[in-house]
Amino acid sequence: RGKFTKTAGTIVYDREAKAGTVDVEIDTASIDFGHQGLEDHVKKAEMLDVAKFPKAAFKGQLAGFKGDVPSEVTGEFTFHGVTKPLTLKINSFLCKPNPMSKKETCGADASGTFNRADYGVGYGKDFGFKMDVKLLISIEAVRS
Repeated sequence: RGKFTKTAGTIVYDREAKAGTVDVEIDTASIDFGHQGLEDHVKKAEMLDVAKFPKAAFKGQLAGFKGDVPSEVTGEFTFHGVTKPLTLKINSFLCKPNPMSKKETCGADASGTFNRADYGVGYGKDFGFKMDVKLLISIEAVRS
């Protein structure tokens, strides 16, 4: 299993309006399998083509509110130059004062699955490799 180690993003959450947005950008060259040879191979044109597609992104809206807590993020995922709708399930979401800073801090993790072949990354399909990829986004935000 690989993971991207360089990501950045913002979350806007309006508890009273029961609304919010999530905007995450992923540096595709930061793929980490713990094996340099595999990482170098995955970065090449036949797979991620990080020279041509250096970023992936998810942009969505908080949705499915139960009280003031969202249960999903509906949006669009852009990967390998292709943008498609994607809904992420929010597995946990909690806002409370940070014990150190005393500022309200929210933490969440959301996950969903996409088929990488749908985004033009079908390498390995003919060898029987699974095309499904789990996308897990963990966020911590401090009230500004």
